[in-house]
Amino acid sequence: MEYITLNNGIKMPMAGIGVFMMSPAEAESSVESALKSGVRLIDTANGYMNESGTGRGIKKSGVPRDEIFLVTKLWPTVYEKETAVDETLKRLGTDYIDLLFLHQPTANWREGYRNIEKAVKSGKVGAIGLSNFPDEMLREAIDTMELKPQVVQVEAHPYYPQTELKKLLAETGMGLMAWYPLGHGDKSLINEPIFAELAKKYGKSSAQSILRWHIQSGNVVIPGSKNPEHIRDNFDIFDFALTDEDMSKIAAVNKNKRYYTATPEMVENYAKMQLGPDL
Repeated sequence: MEYITLNNGIKMPMAGIGVFMMSPAEAESSVESALKSGVRLIDTANGYMNESGTGRGIKKSGVPRDEIFLVTKLWPTVYEKETAVDETLKRLGTDYIDLLFLHQPTANWREGYRNIEKAVKSGKVGAIGLSNFPDEMLREAIDTMELKPQVVQVEAHPYYPQTELKKLLAETGMGLMAWYPLGHGDKSLINEPIFAELAKKYGKSSAQSILRWHIQSGNVVIPGSKNPEHIRDNFDIFDFALTDEDMSKIAAVNKNKRYYTATPEMVENYAKMQLGPDL
């Protein structure tokens, strides 16, 4: 495993598993399998409605809690709720969260941020993250909040490497956590000739070559999978290294293409969206 050191001194694994779009039972099974395979970074969210399953998977794995870097996110409808963090902890079955994000940049994000600051001060949260936040809101958080954020979670992959955002993060020491690290499963990205070339060169798959590019670009990756073999493969990226020439060739496939863009209407709806049961 390789690690990133956050700007508050905490070390974070650079590869793990995300449980987006999984049922509670699927999250439970995938988390258990991942942890038993050596994965130590788990990413979930209130909005995935599978935190309880994630917590059960952690317990069933037998891996001590202090060996796991657990990440989750608050949904906008609970940003202003004083008990939001405690309720999240209860669903996960833990007494602390290593990294807690605000999930969407809704108008009440400042209240949510202050709630997380309180949780950091009380020892319930180790680091603060902002997910899907535009640059201007990131800058405001950096410049005005009492505790500075440690991580931003955004869409990132070779078709959209977040070049401009990386400049801002370099100024602040913030880390980048990439969702859609394989381009939302876009076969045109996976089948780019450079990745076939690298797969052959290193005896890896195209997906593993892309995930390795992320690591060497400084990105934390959380590919999701319900297949134990695929989980192991996604984690098997630390026994080879891409050369500078390899990295330059990958840079040439940048299309400034993203698969998700939140409109103002979408963000407004997020602020109203009530979540279903987390069983």
